[in-house]
Amino acid sequence: MDFTTFLIQCLNSLQYGLLLFLVASGLTLIFGIMGVINLAHGSFYMIGAYMAYALAPVVASTFGGGFFAVLLVGVVLAVLLGYGLEWAFFSFLYQREHLQQVLMTYGLILVFEELRSLLVGDDVHGVPAPPLLAGSIALGDTMSYPVYRLFVSGVCLVLAFGMYLVFARTRLGMMIRAGASNREMLQSLGIDVAFLYRVVFAAGMAIAVLAGMVAAPVSSVYPGMGNTVLIICFVVVVIGGIGSVRGALLAALLIGVVDTFGKVLLPQAAGVLVYVLMALILLWKPSGLFKVA
Repeated sequence: MDFTTFLIQCLNSLQYGLLLFLVASGLTLIFGIMGVINLAHGSFYMIGAYMAYALAPVVASTFGGGFFAVLLVGVVLAVLLGYGLEWAFFSFLYQREHLQQVLMTYGLILVFEELRSLLVGDDVHGVPAPPLLAGSIALGDTMSYPVYRLFVSGVCLVLAFGMYLVFARTRLGMMIRAGASNREMLQSLGIDVAFLYRVVFAAGMAIAVLAGMVAAPVSSVYPGMGNTVLIICFVVVVIGGIGSVRGALLAALLIGVVDTFGKVLLPQAAGVLVYVLMALILLWKPSGLFKVA
């Protein structure tokens, strides 16, 4: 492997890891902080990808905007949908057993898949990258790297920094962390925990939807795309530590490196390397890399 190829694989692992963090951070908010095993989180990612495909002509004809206007409209719709889902379904699950959470969220997967099939069909669709980001950067004499992939990495880094600021520097972040540790104590202080959890869930869904939208030009849009993402996101949450956003970031980057270089160096074993990594880390630290943060 020459240096140019190594550099490209490093960029690929960084982009994949950051995108994985973007999806998993929403899951760690819902699973780690709210205590709900949300199997439908992968469907939120799928919804985002299909939004990028289906909203493009609507936004273009209505507002005259392009890809970035689609992102904005999609995030707003995701916040509204997440707020409504938490109010209608998830607000009843906090005191229920995990089996009931699994059954209800699995039912949501089936509902979302059927709605997707009825609304846009079962074909595979491509989403073009915006013209502004459609070019490539030359790396050496024969290889280049797409500008859009760098844009995806940049979006993920900005959101990761924004989440850090919210959790570490704001009153909202303090209340979210307190609610994760002791919900009853937070209620006794006069904080509307039900509304707080609704905001957290809406934010977690919006992040997953945004991840699906920015990933659509890279991976295309196809039925069941959320199922594979869901599995690897749970791996990220478990490795990073349930409820830890910084742990999810580190775990996603580790998985990005192991998965990308595993496919290049050990293609026959690439499918299990991520789970070997999870097993080794859990043997070392059974609670994951970090606690809630």
